Amino acid sequence: MEIKENYHLKAHNTFGIDVCCRYFVESDREEDFLDFLSSYELDPHEYLILGGGSNFLFTEDFPGTVFYPVMQGIELLSEDADTVRVRVGAGVVWDDFVLWCVGHGYGGVENLSLIPGHVGAAPVQNVGAYGMEAGETIEEVEAIDIKQACRVVLKADVCRFAYRDSIFKREWKNKYLVTRVVFRLSKKPLFRLDYGSIRSEVEKQGGEVSLHSIRQAIIRIRQSKLPDVKVLPNAGSFFKNPLVPSRIAESLQGQYPSMPVYEVDDEHKKLAAGWLIEQCGWKGRVVGNAGVHEKQALVLVNRGGADGAEIARLANEIKKSVFVKFGVWIEPEVYVI
Repeated sequence: MEIKENYHLKAHNTFGIDVCCRYFVESDREEDFLDFLSSYELDPHEYLILGGGSNFLFTEDFPGTVFYPVMQGIELLSEDADTVRVRVGAGVVWDDFVLWCVGHGYGGVENLSLIPGHVGAAPVQNVGAYGMEAGETIEEVEAIDIKQACRVVLKADVCRFAYRDSIFKREWKNKYLVTRVVFRLSKKPLFRLDYGSIRSEVEKQGGEVSLHSIRQAIIRIRQSKLPDVKVLPNAGSFFKNPLVPSRIAESLQGQYPSMPVYEVDDEHKKLAAGWLIEQCGWKGRVVGNAGVHEKQALVLVNRGGADGAEIARLANEIKKSVFVKFGVWIEPEVYVI
């Protein structure tokens, strides 16, 4: 275990914000975290669990302890004629896991290619893209109960997975440190091609539709819209697509016929936050050292030298302008700290 004091977090958040934490605790062993937690009693406001840092915006130094679990390994637990169960360390890079699944012919996460971050964040965020969510394949989550300093296994049905949401972001926020995730994947996958331009992008490649061709199509789509965090620091999509009552969506679509609207259930529809932001004139705009990406209005970027507060102010101005124009609040997908 490594315990570092007054540790800089610039390399641990994809916005590249240079802030410090009081202590930084890193390990790839559950036992180390259990020993640490048995020795110290921490208030939930005094610690933060950090993975790939692709979903955080730091606006100031963090005065407490940052836990950084980096458990590795992808282990095949069991299989039958239709499915496999695999156990993955929280510190495994998410896209490395997707690549491993596609390479072995296991379906269920291929549409989630190129999403930044670590596997440990998948159940917390219920990461999703292009008509697929991680929660659909998660069977159980192995974690450490921080207050009790003990191991727990949490079944998927108690995790309350929803659109970019889970119980780990609500009642169980800062209660559990995820160490490993068990996924159930399909050996006979059903391809999902009807979200966005996936089908047309796959057809451009020619040949048989496969996990590999879908992954490559997703990568090309993402790379055409989203900036590389190593070149232009960002956190991917900053805002969630808002869910609204069907009557509101229908009223707005009557006023704006080109507005994208997605069915959710009988009472709710989902609006495209990127479209709303673009209609308010934000796409490509620069405000100081922060800005909105010119190819995707959902993405806020650090153009060099921006601090977290500057990016947070930009996000708030975008939220207000969308509400004024459409009467809809858009909420951040990114944690602002």
